Amino acid sequence: MSEQQGMITATTTTTTAPYTADEQAEFLAALQAYVGQEIGIDQHGPDPVNTPMIRHWVEAMGDTNPIYTDEAAAAASAHRGIVAPPTMLQAWVMRPFGVDRDALGPNPYADLTSLVESHGFTSVVASNCEQTYDRYLRPGDQITLRTVIDDVSAEKTTALGAGHFITTRQDYFDQNDERVGSMLFRILKFRPAPKVTPVPARPRRPRPAKTEDIAFFFEGLMEGKLLIQQCAQCGTLRHPPGPMCRNCRSLEWTTLESAGNGTIHSFVVVHYPQVPSFDYPNQVVLVELDEGIRLVANTLDVPRDQLVIGARVRLVVERVDEELALPFFTLTEPTPATRQDDR
Repeated sequence: MSEQQGMITATTTTTTAPYTADEQAEFLAALQAYVGQEIGIDQHGPDPVNTPMIRHWVEAMGDTNPIYTDEAAAAASAHRGIVAPPTMLQAWVMRPFGVDRDALGPNPYADLTSLVESHGFTSVVASNCEQTYDRYLRPGDQITLRTVIDDVSAEKTTALGAGHFITTRQDYFDQNDERVGSMLFRILKFRPAPKVTPVPARPRRPRPAKTEDIAFFFEGLMEGKLLIQQCAQCGTLRHPPGPMCRNCRSLEWTTLESAGNGTIHSFVVVHYPQVPSFDYPNQVVLVELDEGIRLVANTLDVPRDQLVIGARVRLVVERVDEELALPFFTLTEPTPATRQDDR
């Protein structure tokens, strides 16, 4: 009869320790020397298996199986009497809190963990627990516990960090020195992996509100073109786009591709409030295009001290993500003649 009670399971693969292969082998050999050593002295249960403790246990656990508490039901079962729940195995020999550890005899387990910690494996987490039950315990049984170091693994790497799995085996015996159950308890002593703070992905720019009147504008930008709405009847340009010409009231329209050259008519530098998808200071310009309409956009590679009203700029269309392209403006390089006039 056996039962496994999982706790925290770590996926492991062998890893390379931060020391030479010879040093690693020597360290592992020192750890393996502890395997098989008994921890402390035999621990005798302070009380024999008894029905009051069984009753307290099943009430706390909500276990209503009558073979644990009902004499008549237990007698009629295959057990022919009261038995203890198998999972109470540890309860019969548990030490009271505050017992002097030195009084329990030699403790190679403490020496083992100290050795592991000396190599930087200072953190600990319970990995898993496996219990095996050889027979049911009955009232009157007197339980004794013997604990040994069962296994120490080579260095493994886990999501928590590199470390060693240390397994102890607790064997439980009755008054006749016959084993009634056993438990393997495994911990991971690990070196915490360096904490890496992930850089959050930059949010996308807010999506523009697209209507049938303005969809062409953003479709053109995705092709690298700055399209201006133009009245098909009188030729008047308009931006922002709209369904009707303000000049002749025509509903018919076409588009004109702008050359992208213009002059800064006005600008503002935004510092706060800050939206994560924008760079700050956020320079916003109102550009008067040579075609005669004005367009609001951000600058690109324009130093703050060169951002002045009247400066000549040119268009740069950039994709800000896979779905959106936007117009930006950068300064137009002045010609040598302009520099001479400026002086």
